[in-house]
Amino acid sequence: MTMGASRKPTREQIAAAAGRTVPDLITPGLALVFCGINPSLYSGAVGHHFARPGNRFWPVLHAAGFTDRVLSPFEEHTLLKSGFGITNLVDRATAAADELTPAELREGGRALEAKIERYAPRVVAFLGVTAFRTAFHRPTATVGRQAEPFAAAAVWVLPNPSGLNAHYQLPQLIEAFAELREYLGAGSAIEGQAP
Repeated sequence: MTMGASRKPTREQIAAAAGRTVPDLITPGLALVFCGINPSLYSGAVGHHFARPGNRFWPVLHAAGFTDRVLSPFEEHTLLKSGFGITNLVDRATAAADELTPAELREGGRALEAKIERYAPRVVAFLGVTAFRTAFHRPTATVGRQAEPFAAAAVWVLPNPSGLNAHYQLPQLIEAFAELREYLGAGSAIEGQAP
């Protein structure tokens, strides 16, 4: 059972979220689908993407111009109104992404391809260079736009916004996400709504 926006999950509820899934935030014809590696235990406990305190996804989206303010994970459905969605390479929640096996990442990549074919977004942005390299056998992939499409969608690889990713500090994350925002074209940021 997932938690509401009004309560923080307990340590026990977070631990019990191992293996849970978080529903995709996706609909046909989006401009962009962000693809995380897999949900954290915190996200599994509350049922929302990038919910773990310290995850920089929501602040980076705002700073890079995707939203007009920092959204809460509990407001994630607001993204759909501007043509953005969220999914994951692997559905099961873990304490850290390094708990996933290469086989799980590759299997997740195959399942994701079918999903992207079905929903046909213009762009898919993978949030995690190492996971992308492993899932799609592209050992030399780097951050930025990739040459090869994925299920007819343009592909971007972005750094993992997890607070556990010390390789990228906030300014570098914002810059990488802003390049994708520029690629998508000028447009108004998502209008914020009160929670």
